[in-house]
Amino acid sequence: MKRIYNFKVGGRNFTDGTHIMAILNATPDSFYSASRLQDDAVKRAAEAISQGAEIIDIGGQSTRPNAKPVGALEEMGRVLPVVEAVRAEFPEALISVDTFYTEVASACIEAGADMINDVSCLRAEGMARLIADSGVSVCVMHDRRGSKIEDLFFDKQLGLGKAVSQLLSAGVRGDRILLDGGIGFNKNNDEDWVLLRGYGRLMEEFPEYPFLLGTSRKSMFGGEVERRLSATLDSTALAVGSAVLFVRVHDVSENKAVIDAYSEK
Repeated sequence: MKRIYNFKVGGRNFTDGTHIMAILNATPDSFYSASRLQDDAVKRAAEAISQGAEIIDIGGQSTRPNAKPVGALEEMGRVLPVVEAVRAEFPEALISVDTFYTEVASACIEAGADMINDVSCLRAEGMARLIADSGVSVCVMHDRRGSKIEDLFFDKQLGLGKAVSQLLSAGVRGDRILLDGGIGFNKNNDEDWVLLRGYGRLMEEFPEYPFLLGTSRKSMFGGEVERRLSATLDSTALAVGSAVLFVRVHDVSENKAVIDAYSEK
């Protein structure tokens, strides 16, 4: 399947294919311990870039089920120094910040972030306006965990559609918007599988906007987190076949190999 988009991040324009957003977790409690920044953030970013990551996504809060929430000030203390360090070392790198706090997003944009990855679907007041005023790109994800709507796909369509309207009304350009259906943010693993298998169906509801798929090592695959790479790679192959523009992953080189292999078919 071939889809052509016009999605801009920083000075880059992504039009087709499947690209990698690498996860850098500045958290002590991320569900996958190997992804935590236990060593130098710049070294980890350099490794991801060398392996084929085109966006580095820096987060300071675990969003796994039952994770203890982290306030804006603590999250900023975790994330901002990493953004500053990566930007100083890699002036041309594309940096995303995974946050739903407007104040964290604002500080990180000032420090050089090119994109905000908001898993709350713009829950915070002022986030859409900040994105519009700063001119950065945005990824909005739909979280269904507390929803009372029974139909999965209707819920996704409604939530993402509302977020897109909110962004456009605030003045965000359409070519700065990326959507995420929210694998792992549904009522149970069964719904995650329904969404994954029907991701193309959801994408058809928003044909003018590209999508990101975030399945990397998530609990829907079962077993220990260390044993979920193979299933993750299968979902990346599905993403390539569905013309998903970005996959957000922990294991850059392995996912890049799958993208390259399936892109040639």
